[in-house]
Amino acid sequence: MTCTLNRRGFLTASAAMAAAFAVPRTGFAQPAALALQATTRTLDIDGRAATVFGLINGNGTPGLTLDPGQRFLLDLTNDLAEPTIIHWHGQIPPNAQDGVPDMPMPLLQPRETRAYDFEAAAGTHWMHSHVPIQEMQLLAAPLIVRRPEDLRADRQEVTMFLHDFSFRPPEEVLDEIRSGKGHDEAAEAEMSQPADPHAGHDMGGGMAMNVMSEMSGMSMPGMTGMQMDLNDFDFDAYLVNDRTLSDPEVVRVEKGGRVLLRVINGAAATVFWLDSGEVPGRLVAVDGQPVQPLPGTRFGLAMGQRLDIELDLPTGGGAWPILALREGAQERTGLILATAGAKVPVMLGMADEAAPAFDIDLAQEAALRAVAPLTERVADASPMVMLGGQMQPYRWTINDRVFEDRIPVTAKTGQRVEIMFHNMSMMGHPMHLHGHHFQVVAINGRRFSGALRDTVYVPPMSMVTVALDAGEAAEWMLHCHHMPHLASGMMTTFAVSA
Repeated sequence: MTCTLNRRGFLTASAAMAAAFAVPRTGFAQPAALALQATTRTLDIDGRAATVFGLINGNGTPGLTLDPGQRFLLDLTNDLAEPTIIHWHGQIPPNAQDGVPDMPMPLLQPRETRAYDFEAAAGTHWMHSHVPIQEMQLLAAPLIVRRPEDLRADRQEVTMFLHDFSFRPPEEVLDEIRSGKGHDEAAEAEMSQPADPHAGHDMGGGMAMNVMSEMSGMSMPGMTGMQMDLNDFDFDAYLVNDRTLSDPEVVRVEKGGRVLLRVINGAAATVFWLDSGEVPGRLVAVDGQPVQPLPGTRFGLAMGQRLDIELDLPTGGGAWPILALREGAQERTGLILATAGAKVPVMLGMADEAAPAFDIDLAQEAALRAVAPLTERVADASPMVMLGGQMQPYRWTINDRVFEDRIPVTAKTGQRVEIMFHNMSMMGHPMHLHGHHFQVVAINGRRFSGALRDTVYVPPMSMVTVALDAGEAAEWMLHCHHMPHLASGMMTTFAVSA
């Protein structure tokens, strides 16, 4: 006898199992540890073979997906010919398992295996080497931890892992960026406020417009005529799930179905706009943390950030490109959602027009509201973190210091800390804090109750304040997630004492 279930039937059956996941793990036999390998692999990029790194699970595919309540119980093996270490971006492990070289664990040597065991934080996250040149070699992958409601929902999940790629060795790429030769002057955009404050932020009207009306006064005086550096290197390819638009992934979907797009920006140095075109969407989570639904067809994400977007597909058959547009440029990548039998369009990797700069007025960030915000508390400490640097000489700093000369941001366990990121440079910086989730609570001095995140984008000449409760007493990394900036020293530590 054969039993056939369609997707909706499968999800309905899965919902009956959801209660099992609510039972404490101690109620079950301890599962075997998952296996993950840091290894090499070969990709076909526009007809050219490329040897890259990867994080491959026991099934031979990139990344990991955990069920609700499943522990992060993992054996990581280094099959590379060089040492590495993996950071679990968006997770809050014990500090010893966080994955930063010598903070406190050393690099994982070739053929060495290291065990990890901690409670997994739910949401769309990712994992990557904390050796910058290795992340530029694609040593990164999705890390999805489902919630019980994900099993109950009548929707299909699709992950989009974004990356930029060069056929040249990363050391050579960094040398060119530092020399200034890799900087494309055409990528500079005039840093003046547009006549329409929502230009470039197509978020579908209502909610965003109303919030921005409330948030008036967030303009950046004195910025007219100044130049913002958008891109400091032109990569050879821009990828979604290791593929370009010359040979995109085609995901089979149902007519009239609902899709949850889990979008992860794993790029080394590229900000993207995610554009769903004719398919209306709702942004429902950022950095794995639920937000009040925000309608729209175009949302942006900087390096290290994630977006969960619900899409409602048309009831008729068809094929719908979901595109990732490079900020300030014409390059694009993406995948295609298609019903059975639909004609899949041929998509070019270059758009007719350049995409705009991302969120220079912080309209998108200002429109986000956490579903479960932090409890209101008076801050015990309010450090300012100055973000600085320039293209020539290529030097990027935190509080005018590089990592080797850092002065840590300090706090005590349990304190409410409000960190103000003040960007005085002409590049945007996605600032990532390890070991903590934080809430955006002010933009350019104007307070509001924003999204929970672990990576916040700070545009040029802007201030973003985040609130958090200091966690485990340890040194946690705090850095820009633009890899060339990080490699040049744009990182410090958040030193928490007991």
